[in-house]
Amino acid sequence: MNDQAQSTQYEDRPWLDPKAEPFIEIKGVTKQFGSFTAVKDVDLKIFKGELFALLGGSGCGKTTLLRMLAGFEVPTFGRLIIDGVDMTEVPPYERPVNMMFQSYALFPHMSVEKNIAYGLKHEGINKQEVGDRVAEVIDLVQLGQFAKRKPHQLSGGQRQRVALARALVKRPKVLLLDEPLGALDKKLREQTQFELMNIQDQVGITFVVVTHDQEEAMTLSTRIAVMNRGEIVQIGTPTDIYEYPETRFTADFIGSINMFEGRVVEDKADHVIVKSEEAGCSFYIDHGVSIREDSTVWVAVRPEKIMVDKQAPADGSHNVVSGVVQDVGYFGNHSLYRIELKSGRIVHVSKPNERRSSRRERGVEWDDEVFLSWEASSAVVLTE
Repeated sequence: MNDQAQSTQYEDRPWLDPKAEPFIEIKGVTKQFGSFTAVKDVDLKIFKGELFALLGGSGCGKTTLLRMLAGFEVPTFGRLIIDGVDMTEVPPYERPVNMMFQSYALFPHMSVEKNIAYGLKHEGINKQEVGDRVAEVIDLVQLGQFAKRKPHQLSGGQRQRVALARALVKRPKVLLLDEPLGALDKKLREQTQFELMNIQDQVGITFVVVTHDQEEAMTLSTRIAVMNRGEIVQIGTPTDIYEYPETRFTADFIGSINMFEGRVVEDKADHVIVKSEEAGCSFYIDHGVSIREDSTVWVAVRPEKIMVDKQAPADGSHNVVSGVVQDVGYFGNHSLYRIELKSGRIVHVSKPNERRSSRRERGVEWDDEVFLSWEASSAVVLTE
């Protein structure tokens, strides 16, 4: 492959390019507050133009890590490098970053355009340039008709865009966003996610987003770092994180999943067989795991990967189990089934409602005995 072809291959996925230099590099960063370690020995590389998400539950260390990038906290150990410059000891006002807070922190007595211009005026930038840059970002976030309004005259989504414009108008190299959509309702949050992605694509600035919302991280980001107890447990694209979790924590934290403890009875290069008393069946997975036979592992299967039918599948030697429907939840675009196995274990199965069903049509209902099955490629084997 020639250099031009390689460059095209890595254009949208620079983290796969062994020659690519990270735009942000976090090296062995630890942050302690007294005897409490909030962030523990974190190594992370973020590339220019990424929309990178730090995802985790409350207290996992993601906001502390963001605040260290902003300069509001200083690492106890380790280094922070942005665009090749060591920023570990550099104060916040001298860093090429800006931060957008969850509360938006808008000045209630100022109009939209004055809120956006505030930071530029305090930097002593001439009036003409301030006006030009404010007009540019107001147009970018599509708030032209609201430029003279005060924050209380705006909707939640509009206030969010004002805060974003105020952060972008200073033209930072890196924009840090702390739960940027947390104050919005579900429908508006979903709409604003795509607006945020489009704006980031237009300006080309590297975004680092902190969120506890898994769907938000999956929708927004080029890559995700999943954090737990101050450590990064997995880094990958949304597809990698969802389809190929590396630990039980990641598998359980991202989306919904059915997880079964089992014992490896056969491990070959092209498959592994795991017997699970909890599931009441043997799992056949179409890849090996390089683990000693008789070892304890966990097998994870997403609810949407499982097929549910009243008839037993023709080949029932592996990946088939029966149970009784305990609950059915109808959500419009899909239905969720809670099915009790003979072991007493409850399995969740998600089935898309692909067509409009007849009022007289009887599908899978409460108390039905059903058979669950899944493909050999659908399950994931986890060793920790």
